[in-house]
Amino acid sequence: KGNGMIGNIYSMGLALQVLENTRNFYAPREWDCAQAFSVVFAHDYQQPMAMAQVLPALVGRSYLDAAGLDCAATTAVCPPCPSLPCTAPIQVHYSITNTLRGQHFHNSTWVTVPSGSTVLQVMEVAAEEYPQTFCFKTQQTSWGPMVVSIHGLAGSTEDRTYWQFLSGGNALDEGVGSYKPKDGEHIEAVFSNY
Repeated sequence: KGNGMIGNIYSMGLALQVLENTRNFYAPREWDCAQAFSVVFAHDYQQPMAMAQVLPALVGRSYLDAAGLDCAATTAVCPPCPSLPCTAPIQVHYSITNTLRGQHFHNSTWVTVPSGSTVLQVMEVAAEEYPQTFCFKTQQTSWGPMVVSIHGLAGSTEDRTYWQFLSGGNALDEGVGSYKPKDGEHIEAVFSNY
């Protein structure tokens, strides 16, 4: 993408490792590593799997280097301490839509949450306020929680359906357990095919 993003924030770590280790093989087209690394530095990684994939690139290594590392000779790299999150309330417009299976529906609500809340926290508040409409289920993965069902409608590998999360019509670059919407943002959960 034009802003330095390679795929999405979850694929960045592996992409950086590959591009750094293969830079001699794709000349004459060069990639802007500074722009790509600025995307990584600007992101607040929360998921252990994403951190594990981006950390080697940040220290100039790849998974391929792991077997030859001298752990006694390495120095620790300490990230800067994160600032305290602001707890001022924000409002997020949250909607769920199904036009694929069974009885179609489109439900929408405004949810008030502390700033710095994730989409998952927005969903939890919506489900507390309107349990019949916004109930949902998640499944824990190595990338964090994955929404498997909303309003009693579950995704399926058989019919290749899932719940896709969007903001401004674009797919979120992070999962529901990591993405932090801004005040007034519209988060859409749309039952989709892949």
